[in-house]
Amino acid sequence: MNAGPSGFQNAAVTKGVVIIVGVVSLLVGTQGGARACSLSYQAIFRKLQLWRLITSNFIVSTSPELIFGLYLIYFFRVFERQLGSNKYTVFVLFSTFLTTLLEVIALAAIRDPTSSGIALSPGPYGLIFASFVPFFFDIPISTRFRVFGVTFSDKSFIYLAGLQLLLSSWKRSLIPGLCGILAGFTYRSNVLGLRRMKFPESLASAAAKLFRPLLSSVASSPTSTGSRHTGAREAANQAPLGRSFEGRFGASAPPLAPMAPPPPPEESVSTLVAMGFDRNMAVQALARSRNDLMMATNLLLESQTR
Repeated sequence: MNAGPSGFQNAAVTKGVVIIVGVVSLLVGTQGGARACSLSYQAIFRKLQLWRLITSNFIVSTSPELIFGLYLIYFFRVFERQLGSNKYTVFVLFSTFLTTLLEVIALAAIRDPTSSGIALSPGPYGLIFASFVPFFFDIPISTRFRVFGVTFSDKSFIYLAGLQLLLSSWKRSLIPGLCGILAGFTYRSNVLGLRRMKFPESLASAAAKLFRPLLSSVASSPTSTGSRHTGAREAANQAPLGRSFEGRFGASAPPLAPMAPPPPPEESVSTLVAMGFDRNMAVQALARSRNDLMMATNLLLESQTR
């Protein structure tokens, strides 16, 4: 299982998060500045450095945590494609806010005022581990395999990456990770109708204009470039045909009818049925997605969340 087409197509929020966390972490976090931005009892309750409540969500302290964290955020872009950017923005903000709140409560409960006391691992743990909740419940397993007698699925590698991140700094990373999972369950329970909320269009438009230089699309994706080249080749091939027809018969060449997409491959239909989807719905989804298996999967998952 993968997260659909590569790149950040229809995932502008995910792209922004990856760029901001990556750049800030490389400039500050991995250079030793992460601890000065992380949450600790002394910093929050004694020194009242409340700005850490914000900075702690954007800076990752070590290179392995940065690699696994950005990979998981990038993988979970499938949820932005399913929900739409406006709903996904609400999910990002809510999971980050609730995780930070739970971390502060945990620090108050631990109550370690010493200067060498526990400082929680900084980073977007709220977003990452909250995303594991819909990943567990909403993303079906498509393949299973055995290694040395142990059964794995195509989702196992994502769980292993999450486990590596969760235990990377023991208590320092375990607490933020568990708080993120609680935030994910809270969002899934639809408290106060959270799952129906959308980020205001006016604010979204203002943010898009403000960050347009940062979030502008990278040069054309291979798919779109390929389709433009294909269209150019078809136009070039059709032009001589038309002129030849006109020269021979003295009339304009008749317009070529658009080719209908081929019927869905039985292998793709069987894959979707094995994932638990109805056969007729699988065939319709493949037809709508022009036999793109991952796009059809996203369409079926999106129809289930409505």
